[in-house]
Amino acid sequence: MKKITQISVALITLIVIASCSNSKKEDAANINDKRMALEKLKTEKTKNEEEIKKLQAELEKLDTSAAGNAKIKLVGIAAVTTQDFKHYIDLQGHVDAENISYISPRGMPGQVKALYVQQGQYVKKGQLLLKLDDAIVRQQVTAARQQLEGIKTQLNFAKDLYNRQSNLWKAGIGTEVQVITAKTNVESLENQLKSANEQVNLAIEQMKTTSVYSDVNGVADIVSIRVGETFQGMGAMGPQIKIVNTSNLKVVTNIPENYLTRISRGSTVEINIPDANKKLTSKISLISQSIDATSRGFIAEARIPADPALKPNQSAIVRILDYAAANAVVIPVNTVQTDESGKYVYVLVATGKGISVAKKLSVLIGEVYGNEVEIKAGLKAGDQLITEGYQNIYDGQLVSTEVL
Repeated sequence: MKKITQISVALITLIVIASCSNSKKEDAANINDKRMALEKLKTEKTKNEEEIKKLQAELEKLDTSAAGNAKIKLVGIAAVTTQDFKHYIDLQGHVDAENISYISPRGMPGQVKALYVQQGQYVKKGQLLLKLDDAIVRQQVTAARQQLEGIKTQLNFAKDLYNRQSNLWKAGIGTEVQVITAKTNVESLENQLKSANEQVNLAIEQMKTTSVYSDVNGVADIVSIRVGETFQGMGAMGPQIKIVNTSNLKVVTNIPENYLTRISRGSTVEINIPDANKKLTSKISLISQSIDATSRGFIAEARIPADPALKPNQSAIVRILDYAAANAVVIPVNTVQTDESGKYVYVLVATGKGISVAKKLSVLIGEVYGNEVEIKAGLKAGDQLITEGYQNIYDGQLVSTEVL
């Protein structure tokens, strides 16, 4: 009896355990089902919301009823016109003198014995500016002249001796060797005389180098040398004498190398010199033939008229004309927008029912300068360009230029 009871208890325990296991499996299956159902509803909700937004947008475009009039956008317009369009390269430059002379000695540096120019003084080409010590050179000139006079005396004596020997030979006295020897002495002394003359001229020329002259007309902009100092032209602090001729002025600017093919000699230049309150128009007169390795640019110059108000190294604003188009369609650059298809603008189009809509037009742009852009294609003169309120409209939207 006791054995039967034990078996019954064991069977009941197994049944209870199996029941609990089945219950857990059913709960897990229910949870997974509910999660999948929830995800499906969320996906459908997102899709429905997108469809709702899309339908609302389409209704706003199509609705011309009173409710639709509430969506009319207020815009500003301007008629598209044609005009001459110009593109400039804006750069910084400076005024420079065509003739600036940094005075230096023709010969070796020397001690200044006399100074004949002061800073700010106007000098003429060929005017004596200073005198260097010439004591040694004068001695060389004197020695060369003395040597020359000695050779002249010897030559005169040799000539006289030759003439006498020649006459004696003609009279049958003496020998031919004596005549030839006398003639040879004359020719040798004549060659020595030529050499001595050259030595004298060289010494005189060296003496001339001790006198320093101006090689241009202009103003002595720098005179940083005194009597007793050594004049060598360019000192540690720069030029010792600088002459500036302001009768021929130019504006110099450095242009980036990417503009090399857009600028040439004769290109129009608009020059503004703010400090002197001067505005000038000129032409490019010179373009350098190399690119600077440091600045990656090239030098361009434009001549300008002489003016007492203009000084070398004065700052200048330079605008070089590198592109021009006649009768071009030009609009404000801020009205051009961009999407995945390219550039576009909005224009106002009347529907014929007293209603105006915005129309999206694709455009091909050209050059841009300042606040204006050249339109190559897509717009024509007479189109009503939307210039205000274009940021928040779409193709086909109802628009008005008046407050409703």
